[in-house]
Amino acid sequence: MGRFDGRVAVITGAARGIGFATAQRFCAEGAKVAVIDLDESAAADAAARLDGEAIGIGCDVSDAAAVEAAFERIVAELGGVHVLVNNAGVTRDNLLFKMSEDDWDLVMGVHLKGAFLMSKAAQQHFVAQKYGKIVNLSSVSAYGNRGQANYAAAKMGIQGFTRTLAIELGPYGVNVNAVAPGFIATEMTDATARRLGMDVDEFRELNAQANPVRRVGLPEDIATAVAFLSSDEASYVTGQTLLVDGGAKLVS
Repeated sequence: MGRFDGRVAVITGAARGIGFATAQRFCAEGAKVAVIDLDESAAADAAARLDGEAIGIGCDVSDAAAVEAAFERIVAELGGVHVLVNNAGVTRDNLLFKMSEDDWDLVMGVHLKGAFLMSKAAQQHFVAQKYGKIVNLSSVSAYGNRGQANYAAAKMGIQGFTRTLAIELGPYGVNVNAVAPGFIATEMTDATARRLGMDVDEFRELNAQANPVRRVGLPEDIATAVAFLSSDEASYVTGQTLLVDGGAKLVS
């Protein structure tokens, strides 16, 4: 038996990277999975590649009507909802004096408003059934990172959001935690390397040497942490932010 037999997991930003690796992990452990992504065709393609029961849904997580419609479909097609992973994210990096209002609003909308709307929709089901797990994706960038005022603010906001939901929803059988990845080898970090004019492999090696374990993180490393926090094994853990960064914050 898998840890998530009989459970339905909803994962945003799941067409690629950390989100897709997390979807794979949940499927491998018995869950039915709703792959949520802004691009519906990418979501459907990702769901088709999973080894388990899964559906792909296009949804702008910062749009309340789209979120409501997504949950209606999830419940109708998969039979319920038990786990929510708020992973959807974007970056629009720039120094403060160059950062546009649109770049600020987009990052806040996807990360913070998206987590708010998805969690608000999910908690209706969780509270009614007296069971639910929410895992939000923060980042070590929450502690400050040059050129990421918008992203850092959003990711630190996620941590406060997580702690508050843990207090509010705990009495209803709902655990709420966050994972803060360090450097993870994804399309997003590869794009950062190119923006900085660096070779991707060189950029990864530079980041690997900046932490005690001397390697970069992989999407599967984050998926493992998310799966634990979403499981009944973590039923006495709530309101926490788990750093999964190879120890980088210990030496930074």
